[in-house]
This record gives sequence, C-alpha cells and structure tokens, in this order.
Amino acid sequence: MKKLFICVIVTVMLACSALFVACSAMPNSWDWEMSPDYNSEAEENYQFEEVVEQDFVSTDKATSSYFSLDRNTASYSLMRRQIEEGNKLNGGSVRLEEYVNYFNYDYDRPTDGKPLALGGSLFDCPWNAQHKLLSVSVSAKQLDIKDTANNLVFLIDTSGSMYGGDRLGLIQQAFVMLLECLGANDTVSIVTYAGDSRVALDGANGTDKLLIANVIEDLVASGSTYGEGGIETAYNIAVKYFVEGGNNRVILATDGDFNVGVSSKSGLEKLIKQKAESGIYLSVLGVGMTNTNDSNMETLARNGNGNYAYLDSVLEAKKVLVNELNGTLETVAKDAKIGVEFNKDVVAKFRLLGYDTKLLTQEQFEDEATDAGEIGAGHCVTAVYEVELKDATGTVADAELKYKLPDGDSDNTNDVSDSVVHSYSTEDYTATPSNDCVFIGCVLEYGLLLRQSKYKADASFQAVLERLTTLESYLADDVFKQQFSELVSKASVIYG
Repeated sequence: MKKLFICVIVTVMLACSALFVACSAMPNSWDWEMSPDYNSEAEENYQFEEVVEQDFVSTDKATSSYFSLDRNTASYSLMRRQIEEGNKLNGGSVRLEEYVNYFNYDYDRPTDGKPLALGGSLFDCPWNAQHKLLSVSVSAKQLDIKDTANNLVFLIDTSGSMYGGDRLGLIQQAFVMLLECLGANDTVSIVTYAGDSRVALDGANGTDKLLIANVIEDLVASGSTYGEGGIETAYNIAVKYFVEGGNNRVILATDGDFNVGVSSKSGLEKLIKQKAESGIYLSVLGVGMTNTNDSNMETLARNGNGNYAYLDSVLEAKKVLVNELNGTLETVAKDAKIGVEFNKDVVAKFRLLGYDTKLLTQEQFEDEATDAGEIGAGHCVTAVYEVELKDATGTVADAELKYKLPDGDSDNTNDVSDSVVHSYSTEDYTATPSNDCVFIGCVLEYGLLLRQSKYKADASFQAVLERLTTLESYLADDVFKQQFSELVSKASVIYG
C-alpha cells in the first residue's frame, strides 16, 4: 500500500510538470513567471563573452580552417527570450553556430560502426548572389540513456539571485521532469550552494523519485554565491559514486553569477579544467536574465567537457532534459574537432560562419592532447562556410573530423583520435537545396541581421520570412522551427 501511495504521488507530480509543458506548447504562450527583480532593460545586465566575427580569408594567403566542435544552444534561447520581451540584442552576443545547432536535421546516421558521420551540401548563399554556402554536417549515433548506468549530480545554485519562477522555480520543474527518465541503474545526488555548499541528497537510487522530488521542491533561494565550493563538492560526490563504463555527469543549474571564492573567468576556467580530468562530464543549464552571466556558463561548459543550454521556459526544459535527454547526458565522442582544407584552384575565399570562440590552430588540431568539444548521442552538429568560387570545377574542400571515444584516458594524453573524412566538389552543388539547407540559410541570415554583420550584404528579415513561407509543411513537424518563424516576424518589427 505504501509503494502504491508513493507511485500515485510521483505520478501526480510528473503529471503537473507535463501540464505545465502542455500549456507552454500552446501558440503564443511561451511565457514564464518573472522574478521580482526583472526589468525591461535586462540585456544591460546580461554578461557575455564578446564574439568577434571572422573575416573572409583569401586562398592566396591561407587554405585551411580548424575549430572545436560542440552542440551548445544557449545563445539561441537567450536570443529568444530577449526578442519575446521586445528587446534588441547586443550583436556581440550572437553565436551563429548555436542558432543553427539549436535545431534537429534529417542527416544520415553513421552506418560504419563509428559514432559520427560526416556529410554536407553546396548551395546558393541567399544574402549574397555571388557566393555559395558549404555546409559541413555531423550526425551522431543514437543511444538510449536507459541502457547506461547513470551517476548524476544535480548542482543547484540556491543563492539569492536565483529567486523567482524563471530561475530556481524553473530549475525545480526541469529536474522533476528529468526524474521520469531515470531507473534502478541510476544514482542521483543533489548539491546546493549559496553562502556555502551542501549535500542535500547523497546517492539516492533513480527509483526513489518521490524522495528526490521532495528534496528538489524544498529548495529555497537566499544568500551569496559560493560557486567554487559547489563545484568542488559536486565533483567529489560524482567521484564517490563513479561508474566505470557509465555516464558520470554533474548538471549545474545557475544564472552564472559567482561572487564568493573563485569568480573570474580565468579562475573558473582553471578550476573546471582540473575537474574535467576526473572523467566526469558537465552539463550547464542557464536561467534568468537580469544579472545573468552567460560568459561564465559558456566558459565552464567549454572547458569542462560539457554542453550548455539556456532554459527560458518549461517547454525548453522539456526539450533539453526529456526530448533530447540522450544527447544532453550521453556523450558519444569527445575532443571533437574539424579541419577543412580548401582547394585554391576552385575557391577564391572563404569565411566560417560562427565558431568564433572555438577556433583552433593547425598545431592544436593535430595535437592529441588538445581539449576540444563533446558530441551527444543522436545530436546533429552543423558548420557552414560562405565561399566565393572561381570559374573552375573540381574539389571545393576536404574535411577531416577528429574525435576520441568517451571511455578513453581521462587526461587525454594516451588517447588516440579516430577520424572521418569527406570531400566536397562542385558536382555537389544544387540549385534546389533540401528543406534543411533552406532553413539553415534562414537561421544564418537572421543571425547576421541581429548582429548587424558587415557581411550581411542583401540580407533582410522580409527575405527570410518569404523563404520560410515555402517551408510550411516542413515547419509544421517541429514546434521549435515554427516558433523560429514567429521570432523572425517579431524581430523584424523590433529592428524596424
């Protein structure tokens, strides 16, 4: 009888979360409860790492391009929140690759036993008739998190800045939803930090959903922000319950504001790099707007073998922690990086769109010890180059994707990279690109407009909207792609 009572309570709690999600999915209802300190000038208090976009590179001077590959999406949902509130963005906050990689695409999955497949397309650039777009597409194999033993530590910021329905309240709903996906092979611990760090739950079984949910729901926000202490405690707990061959991960939920202990960007980078050597992965869930430090959260994810998503609604929480949970928590390839070599007989110049903060040198690309990005199960990752072709035919570029398996040595020094290669030719050009390519072109053009790029050429919100109208059936299958069209309309009014 007691077990039945517990199951009923948990079912009711999860049903309530589902109800919130269902309401969020309704048209024009992408709302959230604002914390009392929210104001319409929130972007002034939004701290981010300035993105300096790259220039075109003439192939007479250089023919190669290297960058770290990951599938962070925070920049897109941060943008969505600001546009929904009627605010313009600071152009320097736009990370184009996170806009493109926010969405899923119909890429061919690996069929050769490798975790990643490499492909791509060559098609017309919609904002510059003289140029083409070369997409480099990566798809990861599918895995089910239920087939893996999971050692998860929820590291939750409970400082005063986390007060509000769009901060701690949203995180509580998100983690309760995640419990629905856990089972007997999983271990859950909860660490909180404010003025100090505390272990709120030590190694509960994934079936103890009511116990875990109660601990989450009882959390309150107050005090200062001792993030360093929270990170230290969380990783110690993760090491305590480490599962060989399993998924060992800290999930940090915060607004990124650190004001006690290590708080500088360089200090956080050093701290999290040390923790990453333990073989424990990191997921960062950002929340809030006022006083939100995107730069700190992006730094932690980039240097902690992690991924980074920003939650602006319950529906976004469901996307990250339920719909895409396998990719969020299950890494299939680590230290992923790409090198692209252009053929100067065919390509006059090229420009990588995005990945501005993830560039590598040739030496870093070839160095086995280089810490690069992580790719989750089932994820699609896309990089796009804008290229100007010469009046010639043949190979446009050769790409090599290097990666390591996630169960390799934690210090990376003895791991050996595997690789996937792909060649792109003028014969691959199509004047009628796939729906995925058309949509990606729309997302990139939109991003160029928001950052007021000097390379936006003939880009316009109206042109993006016109192309989106040709994708009606394509958009109908994805609520997030539908909403992108709504965001473009709203941005066109905001930006005049």
